[in-house]
Amino acid sequence: MTEETTPHTQSEARTDGGTASGADTVAIDPWGSSTIDDYRKLFDEFGIESFDELLPDVPHPHYLMRRGVIFGHREYDRVAEAMQNDEPFAALSGFMPTGDPHIGHKLVFDELIWHQQQGGDAYGLIADLEAHSARGISWDEIDEHATNYLLSLIALGFDAEDGTLYRQSTNREVQDLAFELGSRAKFSEFEAIYGFDGETSISHMQSVVTQMADILYPQLADEPKPTVIPVGPDQDPHVRFARDLAVKMRYFKVSKAFASFEASDAERPLLADAYEALTDGGDEPVRCEDAATWLADTDAAPAFAAAQSSAVSKLEAAGKEPLRPRVRFFHRHGPEDAFEAMIGAIEGEKRVYDGHIDAFELTVADAEELARAVEVENGGFGFMQPSSIYHRFMSGLTGGKMSSSIPASHISLLDDPEEGYNKVKSASTGGRATAAEQRERGGEADKCPVYELYAYLLASDDDEFAKHVYDECVNGERLCGDCKEQAAQLMQSFLEDHQEKREEARELLSELDIDLDLDRRGPGGAH
Repeated sequence: MTEETTPHTQSEARTDGGTASGADTVAIDPWGSSTIDDYRKLFDEFGIESFDELLPDVPHPHYLMRRGVIFGHREYDRVAEAMQNDEPFAALSGFMPTGDPHIGHKLVFDELIWHQQQGGDAYGLIADLEAHSARGISWDEIDEHATNYLLSLIALGFDAEDGTLYRQSTNREVQDLAFELGSRAKFSEFEAIYGFDGETSISHMQSVVTQMADILYPQLADEPKPTVIPVGPDQDPHVRFARDLAVKMRYFKVSKAFASFEASDAERPLLADAYEALTDGGDEPVRCEDAATWLADTDAAPAFAAAQSSAVSKLEAAGKEPLRPRVRFFHRHGPEDAFEAMIGAIEGEKRVYDGHIDAFELTVADAEELARAVEVENGGFGFMQPSSIYHRFMSGLTGGKMSSSIPASHISLLDDPEEGYNKVKSASTGGRATAAEQRERGGEADKCPVYELYAYLLASDDDEFAKHVYDECVNGERLCGDCKEQAAQLMQSFLEDHQEKREEARELLSELDIDLDLDRRGPGGAH
């Protein structure tokens, strides 16, 4: 048993994805059927952070977090901090109604519901514009699937009276926000992020901008706040694009600076080093020309050679200007009144230039909050970059990826309970060729779709039970027939209970302000 395939239990909460390594590339496609062969490569190639270091900071973590099913994040520490301090935060996830909800979708349902239970504002949306434009699903089919998704979400515990449920196509606020975001989105970005080309329909591109609006929508209520988007890693392109647009929509860019000139991200640490080295605690200011001499005589790592050269040139050009740390408010766009308001809002020493303001008595964090407040007061959105968490894909019951188009590979939340029982009984396993070999060598639970059912769903919040099943398997005490029988019975009971609760949810769903029977025409148009 290698490190890559160690099980995820309460006592062993490893979060590197738990899959065998060996893939040369990682392909991420929100509409394709690609799988992630090595989740750890996402950390290096796309900047996704490992969840394990953050886990101790999450109050009452969900069992999907404890067992490493949730393996990565982007800036989830903001959300965790809001939970710890009982501050506002939100969670949002969307569901594309192209088929029946199945047990793979339950991961997202559970994550959204858990965040709501932790005090977050929860948003569940039906991505019907995406389904119609990207997959060519008819509006009648979308209506049926949308109803089924929402019934399962409510049956699993989503508080529809406290949370927000909506359809993209009927939410005017989302559509208006999408229009504004579209003013900052360039076709070159669609090409680079999604591979769109001259054959991609305008409706498909429009649906993407609408998804960006969905992701930022929770921040329209009351005030900007940390917002988490629980997704599979294939949806990361949407998260990255939304984070970029959130920044582009901001009136002000806040950064550290050291002189009147603008420094790059690579140059700023070098300027900081020069300032610290030349500061003697006296009243004499550090001059840019002196810093240029010091920096030119300092050996820099090869990776910083270009930044060192450019920083020296800028310092030399600044001459006798003092080199002094400050926070810079750069006015990107927005009304001139916002710039004037920003000048007035900064207390203490400041310098006003054409297009930016330097403040000498603020931290970067305080400056960010001030810039956001001034922006909102002057008609802007003040968006925070959305956070995200990433969960592993469930394996198909027949091996490979779980797919809605392969009925035997998944269990629909609408399946007859007896059919669910039979699918589990017919599932592939990580067992050995014979019972004798299984007893001697133990099973391979980390390669077993049936064990995944225990870890992801059937063991629920009981970590000890999940660990017990795993240990019995790998120690050769549990044979596949008995294991599948137990899992099949648990699955049957789960489906029976879930479908009873779905029927109870129908009346509640009918009372909600969400139109599930749209009178729309249109043939659809898959890209």
